[in-house]
Amino acid sequence: MRITYTMSQAAPDNRKAELLAHVVEHVDITSYDARPIIDSMKKMSFSSRDTGRAAEIFNTMLADKGCSTWLTLAGSTSAGGCMHVYRDMIKYGMIDAVVATGASIVDMDFFEALGYKHYQAREVPDDETLRSLYIDRIYDTYIDEEELQACDHVIKDIADSLPVGAYSSRAFIKAMGKWLADGNAKKEGSLIQTAYEHDVPIFCPAFVDSSAGFGLVKHQVERAKAKESYIVLDAIADFRELTDIKIAAGRTGLFMVGGGVPKNFAQDTVVCAEILEQDAEMHAYAVQITVADVRDGACSSSTLKEACSWGKVSVALEQMVFAEASTVVPLIASDAWHRGHWKDREQRRWAKLFEG
Repeated sequence: MRITYTMSQAAPDNRKAELLAHVVEHVDITSYDARPIIDSMKKMSFSSRDTGRAAEIFNTMLADKGCSTWLTLAGSTSAGGCMHVYRDMIKYGMIDAVVATGASIVDMDFFEALGYKHYQAREVPDDETLRSLYIDRIYDTYIDEEELQACDHVIKDIADSLPVGAYSSRAFIKAMGKWLADGNAKKEGSLIQTAYEHDVPIFCPAFVDSSAGFGLVKHQVERAKAKESYIVLDAIADFRELTDIKIAAGRTGLFMVGGGVPKNFAQDTVVCAEILEQDAEMHAYAVQITVADVRDGACSSSTLKEACSWGKVSVALEQMVFAEASTVVPLIASDAWHRGHWKDREQRRWAKLFEG
């Protein structure tokens, strides 16, 4: 239930402006050299040593010219300041494919590509007040709900522009990247546009669990009312296409931020290939950064060693890091950028598998 104001409309507007005054600034992994601290952490204990080993494994993936590296994203680190970290991992050829939540791709990255911002919540009044001001909260980060609804409408417009048919999330996100690259981006260098320009496919197996879902529902409802056909998303195609990449790639390495659907989806490609009677080795390298508790048996918190029992991940070079991802991902990525193994990697351009 919204709070009813007895004051003038100007007062709520001013209050909203006060709360949305501090823009989240995204960290630039090229602006600092994390190698000394990573080298020091390797000699420590607890999560520091785990972080050091995770960085070492990630560098080994990049140095292995026969390995294709995949990034999986869950959680809100993009909104919290890591957005350019993931973008730059693609830009500099560290990542060949992305599996993410819809929120990471649409509500955070595409949202900012439209010129909108995320804000630091330096003051958190009660959430009913935030609702009355149309401010959405992610822990200590704010989003303007009116801007998010504008994002929904852009998604609908893109859906309206496409030929009727079934699309994998990869195909729809490619259309989003093309739309941005065609001069519609208000902020250059988003993850979606960079991935489009480098032929790096992005999969969101639960795509409609995001701002995109509202725009796509509106697209279908309006088309149905007009007795016209509409586009649909094909989740089976997502699974098939990512499995096609796994089969084509051979040796693979996973860099996983959080858990959830993206983590399991990427890991399951090994089992799917086996069901299709195709040769596909277990993921040779794997790093997962998570705060999930392993004791509840949840998919998000299942360890990489546990994944070995399912035939998904080799235990030879795997590392769990139990840490809040925004505190360690910028260190691991900066360390990798400065060590420079990416300079000798061939960009796989897996998106070209699905052309023609």
